[in-house]
Amino acid sequence: MMGTRAHSSHPGLSVQPDRAVTVHRTLPEEVAVAMVFDGSSAAVMMATPADVQDLAIGFALSEGIVTAPDQLDGYELAEHPNGLEARFWLREDRAEALAARRRFMAGPVGCGLCGIDSLAAAARDLPKVGDGPRFTRDEVARATDMLRDQQPLHDQTRATHAAGLLLPGQGITLVREDVGRHNALDKLIGAMARQGMDPATGAVVMTSRLSVELVQKCAIAGVTTLIAVSAPTAHALRLATDAGLTLAAFARGDGFDLYSNPYRIVDEVSHVA
Repeated sequence: MMGTRAHSSHPGLSVQPDRAVTVHRTLPEEVAVAMVFDGSSAAVMMATPADVQDLAIGFALSEGIVTAPDQLDGYELAEHPNGLEARFWLREDRAEALAARRRFMAGPVGCGLCGIDSLAAAARDLPKVGDGPRFTRDEVARATDMLRDQQPLHDQTRATHAAGLLLPGQGITLVREDVGRHNALDKLIGAMARQGMDPATGAVVMTSRLSVELVQKCAIAGVTTLIAVSAPTAHALRLATDAGLTLAAFARGDGFDLYSNPYRIVDEVSHVA
């Protein structure tokens, strides 16, 4: 067990067209993390063992187990030979919400919906997000580059995703990293909650494609704008449109694709068919 270390060094052989040389690479750690509420495991996921409390709080909020951090109590992180347990106790009225949305997600980090008990749970209705802040075209276009500048674990390993909070006129002010994109987003949501920051005041920036579960988590958290370096899925776009989220994809360098609710981007370029 590597405990809560986020990375470690390992030897390898770098094979090139004209030679093979011994190298040492820094690799991200990936451990099983169990989300335990009132003594019962609600989910098990593979995650980077850093900012685990942020991950657990963000998961509880984005999955609707709680609606505010003060409904969670008595956090502790327990290490086991096979992984970690993030333990919380729930306020009595929230225990029912946990029972209604029980998940057992032992599976790869690439699937944010593994193990959901019913298809109805995966297709849950999303709340309409609020009006939210406006962003300039330049802020959206540069968002993923700004995020890239604040990924120390990725700099060391080249193997992690990140989620960042973009505030109008301030740039990226908070970042969390993980081997899984869903985990990185949950960590960011949890970090905002612990610091008393309102997700509706900024945009979330992701290093990944925009999948259904990322849109779901953002809508439930109250995020109004979601920006990513890659594309949304078609169904993620439908959900974002219905929930009122602004989706900006392929944000790289000078431009981006704008797919839904464009009014939050205040200086859009003229559309040419």
